[in-house]
Amino acid sequence: VQLQASGGGLVQAGGSLRLSCAASGRTFGDVAVGWFRQGPGKEREFVAAIRWSGGTDYADSVKGRFTISRDNAKNTVHLQMNNLKPEDTTVYYCAASKYILPSRQIDAYDRWGQGTQVTVSS
Repeated sequence: VQLQASGGGLVQAGGSLRLSCAASGRTFGDVAVGWFRQGPGKEREFVAAIRWSGGTDYADSVKGRFTISRDNAKNTVHLQMNNLKPEDTTVYYCAASKYILPSRQIDAYDRWGQGTQVTVSS
């Protein structure tokens, strides 16, 4: 399966963006899907993840501001990002897990999208 991330852009602090991750070639199946982000010179960090049935997990830094959802019929996962902050500025990646349950560990994911840039101005 190939993953295509989209929806990034430039927004002012307090604004919103909606990222999408579309699967092609194959469906996501019943594995979890996650979003990660990585800035220059920094390690890739967990943002949010969702299992096929809808159970979710969020990093503390985004809890209450970001919402992850999935449309299994359309093989798409979304990340709604509200009340964005300048520190949210970085490249966001979606990934499909090897497992059903959501994980915060990078090595639980074996298929990655190409990344989409999010820039939040102050």
